[in-house]
Amino acid sequence: MSEQYEYVPHRLLHHRVRDIASGIEGVLMAVINENVSDSTGYEHWMELAYIRNASGREFTTAVANVQPAYDQPRTARSRQDERSA
Repeated sequence: MSEQYEYVPHRLLHHRVRDIASGIEGVLMAVINENVSDSTGYEHWMELAYIRNASGREFTTAVANVQPAYDQPRTARSRQDERSA
């Protein structure tokens, strides 16, 4: 198997997203159409989303599992922190 891939544009690239399969949030770093074939010789291409979580580690998921991660409602504590900055 040769390693083959191509970058795919995506509307959420470099935005905060959530992987609905795991519930993990992070920043969408890339979407890649990747050849995930095994040694049988049959080519199988799949669009994979590369997401970087808060710890800096990247993981992959199917592009269909990616949704925007909307900001949580602001609490009194977060508003207080903004005033003290």
